[in-house]
Amino acid sequence: MAHDHKFRFGVQAGGTHDPAAWKELARKMEGLGYSTLFMPDHFIDTELAPMVGISFAAAVTEQLRVGMLVLGNDYKHPAVTAKEAATVDVLSEGRLEFGLGAGWMQTDYEALGLAYDPPGARIERLAEALAIVNGAWGDGPFDHHGPNYTIRSYNGLPKPTQQPRPPIVIGGGGPRLLRLAGREADIVGINPNLRAGAITADAIQSAVADQTVQKITWVREGAGDRFDDLELQIRYYLSAITDDARGLADALAPGFGLTADEALASGTALVGTVDQVCDTLHERRETWGVSYIVLGDDNFESFAPVVARLAGT
Repeated sequence: MAHDHKFRFGVQAGGTHDPAAWKELARKMEGLGYSTLFMPDHFIDTELAPMVGISFAAAVTEQLRVGMLVLGNDYKHPAVTAKEAATVDVLSEGRLEFGLGAGWMQTDYEALGLAYDPPGARIERLAEALAIVNGAWGDGPFDHHGPNYTIRSYNGLPKPTQQPRPPIVIGGGGPRLLRLAGREADIVGINPNLRAGAITADAIQSAVADQTVQKITWVREGAGDRFDDLELQIRYYLSAITDDARGLADALAPGFGLTADEALASGTALVGTVDQVCDTLHERRETWGVSYIVLGDDNFESFAPVVARLAGT
């Protein structure tokens, strides 16, 4: 069954260290009509641990979905990840969106003393990890014998509340990862290409409009006949409600080697008045198929009028 491609909005939040403020933040997102609170997974930043943070957010809300954007597969055995994620899904009464990635931030690997393997090796491990997650969430015991993981007669418990599984979120910016996402995910994030292991000008330049179209083509190649079942997502790193979108672009774009027009049309920017942003999102849903919009916790309140107008339409 094809996805309805109605607009949904999420917020990626690192997590305040004030318990009362974290609870209030989750409740505010829910009250403003956001679908999902996402948390990233890094070690050199001050953000909270995502699996624990989203559990607390789910506990103080009624309908807000929670998820990871995304867990680094190399930081934890996938069978452990699957069990913890299923637990969140059970205790939240089926509100988990499960994000798993190959890992990309080189400084995380250095801090933990982990080998920072080439992208191809990390993506191979991710593909194998996804097979283990699906096995753990399936009916009865399963076996897995691969180059990175071995599972023997393991029956993952608890099973998730959502069946046949919680939605799987995979994001990427290169062909191999996006084809994998098209094949395995339910929600596909169209991201900058982070091949440098850090957010660089190269990553931002990889998100210009024509590159975004190319990325969606890679997703389609991986998905085949199931492409229409996918929900396409963009996390907007440059987002602002402003009467002077051009002025903001003129000020910021040259630092990333882009023109103002390239920056405003890129797959990382969502800038303008409420009317302009709504028009942009309608156009991008029509041309790119992107209907799931994720913002940061620094400005989600200013986008509330956009959410009120578009969510669920």
